[in-house]
Amino acid sequence: MEFVIKFILVTVAMFLTDVCWTMYFVETEKRRSIQAGLWGSAILLFGSAVTINYVNDHRLLAAAVLGSFLGVVATIEYKKRKENK
Repeated sequence: MEFVIKFILVTVAMFLTDVCWTMYFVETEKRRSIQAGLWGSAILLFGSAVTINYVNDHRLLAAAVLGSFLGVVATIEYKKRKENK
């Protein structure tokens, strides 16, 4: 059961990390330094949590990959829908 909880937490943390990466690039493209800096700080926070967990259990790398994919897809789809409204 403990592995399942860690798997879910790593997936969520990596999801959030990639949301932050995507938003970091959006803000960087718009030349918004403060916003990009805040997103960059969040990248470090969530990314560190993921790294610490899957370094100790390499099976959690699958959770990181899944969360990364879902984070980018969700953020881009959200941005596209927001722009189309």
